[in-house]
Amino acid sequence: MIRTAVIGCGGMGSIHADRYKSMPEAELVAVCDIDEKAAEVLGNLVGVRYYISAVEMLEQVKPEVVSIAVPTFMHVPLVRLAADHGVHVICEKPLALTSQEAEEAIRYCEERGVRLFVGHVVRFFRSYRQLAEGIKQLGSAQGGIYHAKRAGSYPGNVKAWFRDPQLSGGVIMDLMIHDIDYIRGAFGEALEVYAFQHQSEAINYASATFRFKKGTLAQLEAFWGYPGSFHASFEYADAEGIISGATNDDESFHIRRSVESSSASGAVETPSSVLLKDPYYEELEHFLACLRSGEEPIVTAQDALEAVRWAAAAQKSGATGQPVRLDGMEGI
Repeated sequence: MIRTAVIGCGGMGSIHADRYKSMPEAELVAVCDIDEKAAEVLGNLVGVRYYISAVEMLEQVKPEVVSIAVPTFMHVPLVRLAADHGVHVICEKPLALTSQEAEEAIRYCEERGVRLFVGHVVRFFRSYRQLAEGIKQLGSAQGGIYHAKRAGSYPGNVKAWFRDPQLSGGVIMDLMIHDIDYIRGAFGEALEVYAFQHQSEAINYASATFRFKKGTLAQLEAFWGYPGSFHASFEYADAEGIISGATNDDESFHIRRSVESSSASGAVETPSSVLLKDPYYEELEHFLACLRSGEEPIVTAQDALEAVRWAAAAQKSGATGQPVRLDGMEGI
């Protein structure tokens, strides 16, 4: 079994610890958080030793892989610390707040011979996997129109660091980046992005439209401060049909395929259940399997870097009110 540990005992760290504890191929050996109470609660819950010092944990229990599930501004320092101890890393998204920091983290791990995985979990949700397959099935040569929305309560009301974009990256870097990574995987390389952002004490909202080389347009919305429960939805349409889905509907994935005009019906709808096995479990299981086999993961560290670049370009567009080119944008 692979010896695993978790740094960060909040919501995501608890998910990682719980999934490791239930995996036959993993042995959870410790958890760590600078908040001793949080570390103690999670350690007792999953039945392992807890630490308030990451250095102590890495030196004493010697895990083979560590999950980093802490505030974003702390990601790179802890990635470096784990790499210095020869420990493979699974880091929650986003990898870093800037592309320069993300590049540094990747290079640092490569130089020390450790693997770096980044948790862009949306690619492991069944509905989004089905969406990618559906796009291939429709396959319009002219591309299509994609719209995705992700909305929930304002996390800054619970954790103050979310309100500071220098610490969290704001709604684009922290929330919209889920869909940014997904559209990179689904549609390939984009040419430019045009974004709008509004922020107040109560809300942080952003909309970004990405124009792809193959003709597809993807409009993404991210909303902190939504008055209802968290939800995400998507719709893709091209000349061949429409695909739609949402998180709050048991039978939420639908393909409506265009048919010949002579048909009695204008579309054929095929619902497909998206009741999830557990995308977090599948993601961590996949990363550990790649660690054993040496294969590349579904989401690579380079993918995570590009997601940060695209998010930074959207932030720049939102700040300037101008489109930002995505090709040849290494400086962003």
